[in-house]
Amino acid sequence: MKRRKFVRNTAAAGAGVSLLGLYGCKQGKKENEGKTETETVMTEPFFKLSLAQWSVHRMIWNGELDPYAFASKAAEWGFAGLEYVSQLYDKELREANYSAEAMAAFVERSNAEAEKYGLENVLIMIDGQGDLATSDKAERKKAVENHHKWVDAAKAMKCHAIRVNLSGSTEPDTWIANSVDGLSQLASYAREKGINILVENHGGLSSNGAMLARVMSEVNMDNCGTLPDFGNFCIRRNDPADYSKGCAEMYDIYKGVKELMPYAKAVSAKSHNFDQAGNETEIDYTQMLQIVKDAGYTGYIGVEYEGDTLGEKEGIMATKDLLLKSASELS
Repeated sequence: MKRRKFVRNTAAAGAGVSLLGLYGCKQGKKENEGKTETETVMTEPFFKLSLAQWSVHRMIWNGELDPYAFASKAAEWGFAGLEYVSQLYDKELREANYSAEAMAAFVERSNAEAEKYGLENVLIMIDGQGDLATSDKAERKKAVENHHKWVDAAKAMKCHAIRVNLSGSTEPDTWIANSVDGLSQLASYAREKGINILVENHGGLSSNGAMLARVMSEVNMDNCGTLPDFGNFCIRRNDPADYSKGCAEMYDIYKGVKELMPYAKAVSAKSHNFDQAGNETEIDYTQMLQIVKDAGYTGYIGVEYEGDTLGEKEGIMATKDLLLKSASELS
């Protein structure tokens, strides 16, 4: 961690601590002409903070927030990076049949807003463009081609990556083979554009950390990696149509993140509910961040609040605060 500055623990110390913002703090002693003073040293976390647009999907869907106001809100809430979600622009783009003109307008407006608020476009999360791990070769090729426009958009927005899903076969060996083929095709196209293709553990066999790591190993391309999500490790649900009925088969979340971190080019801090101390009720953030730090990762960690107890703004800020508090507790 880089040292930033310190404030003495005198009458002004309380004001200094209240300005910690993105920084954790450590305390030490300083000798000054025979007097001992306590100083609070501010340190940067080892990662940068981005906001996943999915965190505000309810605001967007119920008309409270224009998706193009995403940068404004992220800046207001203290984030440096933006992680877009393709499906939140789906209505306008689908109505235009994803024309080149419609995609160009999406890029232009998004870039203008990011530049206006001084934020970095980090990545675009892609959904609904076909199954990259389907056993139907023609459908798999079509899914790859459907992602091309998003690779092009990411390049035009100066993102470093798009996030994709690996839906398809439910038979392990077949899924692995299909995934390797689909990702290799897409990553080959993206490599020419300077864009990374990242796979999130996002349900089904992609939530089996060891299996997804094997896919990465077999693809073996520098621009193909993972986006470990702290909370998406349900392999099989009791009712795929109703998430409220719970998970029938859950992968160990800490084991999964550890297996995916060697290939990680982005990380997602998922959250749902918090206890009175501000801790996530099902995920030990300090343990998760230790795994991330031990892997040598220093890029963006995206806040992705999915809970329904707190409002979206409150959940986002609670997740951000927990990330920073947990980072300050690391060894």
